[in-house]
Amino acid sequence: MNILLIHQNFVDPTHAGGTRHFELMSFWARHGHKTTMITGTVDYLTGQRIEGTRGWVTEQWLDDIRVLRAYTLPTLHTSFNHRVVAFCSFMISAIFAGFWAGPVDVVIGTSPPIFQLVSAWLIAVFKRKPFVLEIRDLWPEFAIEIGVLKNPLLIWLSRSLERFMYARANHIVVNSPAFRGYLLEKGIRASRISVVPNGVDPDMFQPEADGERFRKDLGLANQFIATYAGALGMANDISTILRAAARLRENDSVHFLLVGAGKEADNLRAEAESLRLTNVTFAGTYPKNRMNEVLAGSDACLATLKDIRMFRTVYPNKVFDYMAAGRPVVLGIGGVIRDVVEDAQAGIAFEPGNDEQLAKAILKLAGDRVASSEMGAHGRSYVVENFHRGHHANHFMRIIQEQANPRRENGN
Repeated sequence: MNILLIHQNFVDPTHAGGTRHFELMSFWARHGHKTTMITGTVDYLTGQRIEGTRGWVTEQWLDDIRVLRAYTLPTLHTSFNHRVVAFCSFMISAIFAGFWAGPVDVVIGTSPPIFQLVSAWLIAVFKRKPFVLEIRDLWPEFAIEIGVLKNPLLIWLSRSLERFMYARANHIVVNSPAFRGYLLEKGIRASRISVVPNGVDPDMFQPEADGERFRKDLGLANQFIATYAGALGMANDISTILRAAARLRENDSVHFLLVGAGKEADNLRAEAESLRLTNVTFAGTYPKNRMNEVLAGSDACLATLKDIRMFRTVYPNKVFDYMAAGRPVVLGIGGVIRDVVEDAQAGIAFEPGNDEQLAKAILKLAGDRVASSEMGAHGRSYVVENFHRGHHANHFMRIIQEQANPRRENGN
């Protein structure tokens, strides 16, 4: 198979962020398939231009993955309107990169951002190949519920684009089982939907590692470290973690570590300063290939989102990384991901936004290291069996092959 995937915010292990597509495409490449990624020229976490990019399209190679970086305006970390302009700039340049890509058997577009689906669909039309649409977040519904997208006209246009893309996909892949129900409610036929959930490559993490060097480098060798690793954005509810830290500021044995970057980073640092938090460290970003040592140096791992209805449908990447690293999860997210953590007996869930419950969960784990270790071991076993990226890559490949087979009815 010759597979083309369009994803503006593609991340490889040398950068910070989720590496779902790198891992899937690497697996496909190792099994003899040709993989090409069209992505942007701006790092979506830092807003900085990717080193070595120039002109409209820059060709690079990451292991056996061919990467075509299409020009993107560096305005991702300014206003919402400027972000949309950046998305649109990539949407246009990605189409040119699609012609550069050469012959393909299938075109995959992933959302969000939803605008790149237009590029993927047009490339598929021009090349007369199947268009597979992957949904990683329910955009624009998330943006509407958070309050980022408020203009009635823009909401109408966004939902119209969403319906347009769904109607033109040969097949739709979702990364959470709850998304499937959302699509069924939209009138999408069940035969056109497949679930390939978020997961993890367990080999990227060594649960037996103690992270001693990492802890010493931070000056936290003797602390119970509760780590949040991910975006520092509006949706991530980091303020709840800071309020929990304020409750525990007199406890010298507990320290909170925030690993990541995002639009709210400066505001969160200011909030931590106003709360006089000496038990919180903003560690900045680490590339994915160093997350093993970050999590190895952690005693518990935190996952939080704002308490809105749509966030109960998500499978956050970070939770599967935490479980693969063998660390107990302290989860402030309801819905399907809470079901995973509780079924695995892999941690403690608390009510989203409830900093008192979060502080109590941290104290409980810090006071019972045996139970904490058992939760971590349960989580590791559970993701190896149920959320192994290699198994997901095989499933996704079967979907691709079925769609690329002209003798198979595509369900439209």
